[in-house]
Amino acid sequence: MFADRAEIFIKSGKGGNGCVAFRRELFVAAGGPNGGDGGRGGDIVFEVDKGLNTLTDYRFVRKYCAESGEDGRGNNCTGADGKDLILKVPEGTVIREASSGKVIADMSNGNMREVVLKGGKGGKGNQHYATATMQVPQYAQPGQEAKELNVILELKVIADVGLVGFPNVGKSTLLSRVSNARPKIANYHFTTLNPNLGVVDLKDGEGFVMADIPGLIEGASEGVGLGHQFLKHIERCRVLIHIVDAACTEGRDAVQDIYKINKELEAYNSSISKKPWVIAANKLDTLYGEEKDIALQLIRDEFEPQGIKIFPISAVSGEGISELLYYVNDLLKKCGDKPIVFEKEFYTESLEGDSEPYFVSYDENEKEYVIEGPRIEKMLGYTNLDSEKGFEFFQNFLKVNGILEELEAMGIKDGDTVRIYGWAFDYYK
Repeated sequence: MFADRAEIFIKSGKGGNGCVAFRRELFVAAGGPNGGDGGRGGDIVFEVDKGLNTLTDYRFVRKYCAESGEDGRGNNCTGADGKDLILKVPEGTVIREASSGKVIADMSNGNMREVVLKGGKGGKGNQHYATATMQVPQYAQPGQEAKELNVILELKVIADVGLVGFPNVGKSTLLSRVSNARPKIANYHFTTLNPNLGVVDLKDGEGFVMADIPGLIEGASEGVGLGHQFLKHIERCRVLIHIVDAACTEGRDAVQDIYKINKELEAYNSSISKKPWVIAANKLDTLYGEEKDIALQLIRDEFEPQGIKIFPISAVSGEGISELLYYVNDLLKKCGDKPIVFEKEFYTESLEGDSEPYFVSYDENEKEYVIEGPRIEKMLGYTNLDSEKGFEFFQNFLKVNGILEELEAMGIKDGDTVRIYGWAFDYYK
């Protein structure tokens, strides 16, 4: 089954917690701290697998979590790192943050491996926090929390030239004649249910990749028919070939069909309508004499004044196809060989939080609650507690970090004293 879109949940591994431990040996009264560090959490990594051409696997399994790191242990033992989780995707897959639609990574143009979510860093053991004034630190750094995201995977085929047009106008027939592709062909609408790719080989080693984009009909950009499922595949194409049934074998108007397709492309993504394009007037082999000339002239009169090149062809007999291909190849050269890549818009690094430790205790001698640790020192370094706004920020910091909740769990009452390094204040709820 072909699948070019999937929404999944991904979560990196949590970092292991640092350990609070002390050396305990016979005849060693104060051995000092020896708590080990926690292990690193596993990353969520996307890798391109050139053997894949669909996102089908992600339709059935929607949740992916990397391993967490192990906690540190006493005697300076570091916890084991969590294993990375590697997710294989086809080349051309675009990874987006689900709620905003912003691009996290584009797995194309040589970008074969992308770490989308980094695992949490392991916390430092209490041995790292021993100082001349704090020789028995009762705290260690907790492991950094795991990061999680809902992401959308979109497969956008990588092709130089896209074939667009209404169903049953000969797109698949043309692709099968000029390339190594063997799409299913039949005389009914929506025979083609998947984008098909083929390599077009020209003389002197030149050539390009061509894609048959199926299912475009009026209203496709709004979800009508099958076209809305495949419009995304046109975005990477550098040149478009509009194929029309110039003979109007199904009673359609070739000129209006071109305008309708252009309208759908513009509605889906205005940048697509700015791509260079040509018209392939197909099925003219079914007309003879004056009828053939009149049908072709109607298209020429409408589009040649706009600077659009028209090629009369027959996808069945091969008439006119060579001229079309060489002209398109020249257009590609003028466009340059710079691939269309979707730039990164969402940076998962912004999901990281502060994991420096803190410690809350009660000093029986001084009858006061004590808050200390690297996270507290870090906060005091950028907060002016003498100002009203600074003190408001400090109060919010205690609440957000769960310190107030911890004090209340220890039984603090209104009027009790709280000491933070050189600061002391009375607690009031």
